[in-house]
Amino acid sequence: MSHSAARQGKNGSGKMRIRHLLTQSDNRLCADCSAPDPKWASANIGVFICLKCCGVHRSLGTHISKVLSVTLDEWSDDEVDSMIEIGGNASANSIYEAFIPDSFSKPGPDASHDQRMRFIRSKYEHQEFLKPSLRITSVKSPNSSSQQPHLEGMVEFIGLLKVTLKKGTNLAIRDMRTSDSYVVLTLGQQTAKSTVMKSNLNPVWNEELMLSVPRDCGSVKLQVFDYDTFSADDIMGEAGIDIQPLITSAMAFGDPEMFGDMQIGKWLKSRDNALIEDSIINITDGKVKQEVHIKLQNVESGELELELEWLRLDQ
Repeated sequence: MSHSAARQGKNGSGKMRIRHLLTQSDNRLCADCSAPDPKWASANIGVFICLKCCGVHRSLGTHISKVLSVTLDEWSDDEVDSMIEIGGNASANSIYEAFIPDSFSKPGPDASHDQRMRFIRSKYEHQEFLKPSLRITSVKSPNSSSQQPHLEGMVEFIGLLKVTLKKGTNLAIRDMRTSDSYVVLTLGQQTAKSTVMKSNLNPVWNEELMLSVPRDCGSVKLQVFDYDTFSADDIMGEAGIDIQPLITSAMAFGDPEMFGDMQIGKWLKSRDNALIEDSIINITDGKVKQEVHIKLQNVESGELELELEWLRLDQ
């Protein structure tokens, strides 16, 4: 069996173990608000959570809660083993909610974002409901200093951006006759990386990448690289993706499930962006989506086709 086949087999087995764990009765409700059918998890805490609580967990930083999608993200063996070892929501809550005051009410499925934020930060970041002897009194980001407050937890996320990386065309050659290409997306302090497509200048990924979107965010930075085993990876072009038209259109229409299929916005091609053609924003099957076709910048050749989808935190 090849290394790639073995890796895919392991990953498939890991996802099956996670999905099996999700079928336990205690894991069929969000660990923090009891919303049904959670599809997200905090791999290091060991709980399954809903999309609304997922946004708050992401704002805490990965040193407190590392959020992964049960269906969309790749799970490492260690992450799967950690979830299995903890045992699920009931086991984790018996620790993190052991000392909730009798007068205290957990947020419900319809709780506001502020209510969720207060509870989740109290539960995991400040560890107010833990047995005192188990509390970690100084939880800090790896890059933070004792002289600076941790500000990452104050980031307010307004939604999630699902990027479907479809395909590349006529990408630049960085090896002898080809390239081992992959894509990196960056938004603020977040990055998402695609799989490496070996020896392919016209790769077809059809791969989904996820980013949390903070309020007052800038453009998504897209970079294409050639993977090298023994040296630094070579750049194969880049582009900026302006997501403000998508956000503005989505916010204006609210719940897209209330509307039929229709065009609701547009990102216009100009000399100042990488668009090959105008990028149309549509409501399709109750979802806000945008097709994006870009020409890579600062490189001799290469195009990418993407699909953006806006996910509200209150879905």
